[in-house]
Amino acid sequence: MYNENADASPFNALPPVVIALAAVIAFIEVIFQAGGSGLIGGAQAVGWRLTALEDYSFFGPIWEAMLEKRYFPIEHMQRFVTYPFIHGNFTHAAFAVVIVLAIGKAVGEVFSTLSFIAVFMVSSIFAALIFALVTNTQRPLFGAYPGAYGLIGAFTFLLWVNLAAVGANSMRAFTLIGFLMAFQLVFGLLFGGGYDWVADVAGFVVGFLMSFLVSPGGWARVLTKMRQR
Repeated sequence: MYNENADASPFNALPPVVIALAAVIAFIEVIFQAGGSGLIGGAQAVGWRLTALEDYSFFGPIWEAMLEKRYFPIEHMQRFVTYPFIHGNFTHAAFAVVIVLAIGKAVGEVFSTLSFIAVFMVSSIFAALIFALVTNTQRPLFGAYPGAYGLIGAFTFLLWVNLAAVGANSMRAFTLIGFLMAFQLVFGLLFGGGYDWVADVAGFVVGFLMSFLVSPGGWARVLTKMRQR
């Protein structure tokens, strides 16, 4: 699964789809930073981020209104696939890029390009739906974290299968998500926070479950590993 050449460049070792996804997230943030600093776009560029958050973030109330009216305009349906690429500030985007690169490397080396993209995007879409269903907040959902947690779910799936194959405690595969959830809980208690964690958990669950279908060998591979125990 991993490149054993110690002299290989970590960047060059990354699957192209991982680099591409991280690059898109980073590029959009660079545009916001440049606009906010007055380097491009003139005076109106200062408000680019706010405008993007208004136009491309996912809002639960908007989705509920569409359901009530049974009217689904593209300008609002697109929010399901655009919100992962809009972030609140540089730090918000930077951490998303780090997670995509770190976890994406392990997943991208095993999953096909299409499967990798599917895990990220489908996790993001279902996370938004569950966010709207479970929460009753007026705050928008934005950022790559639900999709990134979907990749963590796929990574957990790979660990789970491999640990089960060697007869080890497969529950150890869930250590990473447990640590991340505990960190979010402590951070939220100390500094306050919204309900974004709902979307993150949903993204993780969707990414994990999707891996049964889109990972190499899928469910059949899992059964084979289990029978070899």
